[in-house]
Amino acid sequence: MKHLITASVLVFAAMAPTLAFAGPIESACNRSDRPGASRQLCRCIDAAADDTLTRSEQRRAARFFANPDEAQEVRMSPTARDNEFWARYRAFGVRAEQMCG
Repeated sequence: MKHLITASVLVFAAMAPTLAFAGPIESACNRSDRPGASRQLCRCIDAAADDTLTRSEQRRAARFFANPDEAQEVRMSPTARDNEFWARYRAFGVRAEQMCG
């Protein structure tokens, strides 16, 4: 019994860094009900986000998984701030396709 508990703790400890450091995009992707989503794909998409978006922008983009209408609102927004974000968001999409597609 003692060995089983020790093994369980070691397995959890090995997984904890991966779980603890999931970015906002990876977390949102893993929670989504997208048919092709997998942990590996979500991790790859998160890496693409790390390459192209700030942490704040990643949090903003992660909301699009739960509310796609918000993405449309940002895309159609007339503000310079939203337009600049949308350009970086599109670059993120291209990067994710290159890395993960």
